[in-house]
Amino acid sequence: MYEKSIPLHMLPIGSFGRVTSLIAIGNSRRRMLDLGLIRDTKIEAVLKSPSGDPTAYQIRGAVIALRSEEASKIIVEKID
Repeated sequence: MYEKSIPLHMLPIGSFGRVTSLIAIGNSRRRMLDLGLIRDTKIEAVLKSPSGDPTAYQIRGAVIALRSEEASKIIVEKID
């Protein structure tokens, strides 16, 4: 992993990240790949729900809501 790599759920709102790896397996991994979460995909953390979970992310022009459990399996490199 890269020095600035973090799980996606730790990416602050308004920040950008780039996918470095997926640690999900099975159907969860297939779903993430179908959403376009492949290596070097740029992601922006857009909005957190009032309860704190899920969080909305801008991915390839679409806004996708992911629970922390799912987002923790996506490793991103924070982009400054």
